[in-house]
Amino acid sequence: MSDQTRGTGPQAQYLTVNLAHEEYGIDILSVREIRGWTPVTRIPQSPHYVLGVLNLRGAIVPVIDMRLRFGLAREEYDATTVTVIVTVAGRQFGVVVDAVSDVIDVASDAMRPVPDMGTTVDTEYLKGLTAVGERMVLLLDADKLLQPQDAQMLEAALAANDVKAVA
Repeated sequence: MSDQTRGTGPQAQYLTVNLAHEEYGIDILSVREIRGWTPVTRIPQSPHYVLGVLNLRGAIVPVIDMRLRFGLAREEYDATTVTVIVTVAGRQFGVVVDAVSDVIDVASDAMRPVPDMGTTVDTEYLKGLTAVGERMVLLLDADKLLQPQDAQMLEAALAANDVKAVA
């Protein structure tokens, strides 16, 4: 099912996900797949919001908990918890969210700037917001979710663990 925001500019599609009773949009072009929650392998010395890694058809993919990334309270995972596999700048990573909602079409002129206050998430992770009917959707900047230094730290931690496993 796809909702549409009013506007006349070029359209982009967003996968909407729920997180702490708020709705967020992830650019559909960066979404590779949606998986039910499965446990991951923890990596020592990784940032607190990195849950670990999973083996995705032979590729080792870091998985981050969006609640922890945004400084929200962690909640128990349940039947609606999913991992959205995202690709940004050639890197795949998973983001754990409370639930997946819908796909929406957003016209470029229907996207509004993010206000400085009123959201529970640091605005550095957001590229805008849009109204869909009576609800507001915060549009995520997928490029900012896994910072390059985080990816490098994870790669270094994985390499160190591989060396320890061999030794």
